[in-house]
Amino acid sequence: MITKEQYGTSELERDFGRLTFGNALSSYRIGEEKSQRAFADFLGISPQSLCDIEKERRIPSPSRAAKIARQLGEPESFWVQLALQDTLRKENLNLVVSID
Repeated sequence: MITKEQYGTSELERDFGRLTFGNALSSYRIGEEKSQRAFADFLGISPQSLCDIEKERRIPSPSRAAKIARQLGEPESFWVQLALQDTLRKENLNLVVSID
């Protein structure tokens, strides 16, 4: 049996596929039952920017990722790590980001 403490991002990726900033943000929005427009307003970004992030056409900068995390009341380190990891993947760099 896996406890909550043992279930992290690697286990999520194993069970549900690659975790990206875009799909994590989309999942969060859907869980909150908000439209893209309402969620974009809440985050203080344009609906087009939110759509581009969710569809992984754009990767937020670390500072924008941290700002989004603060708006969500979520740990900045998690969301910045996702944004940095997405950037490395986009550049075809086989590196893993770890933030303490």
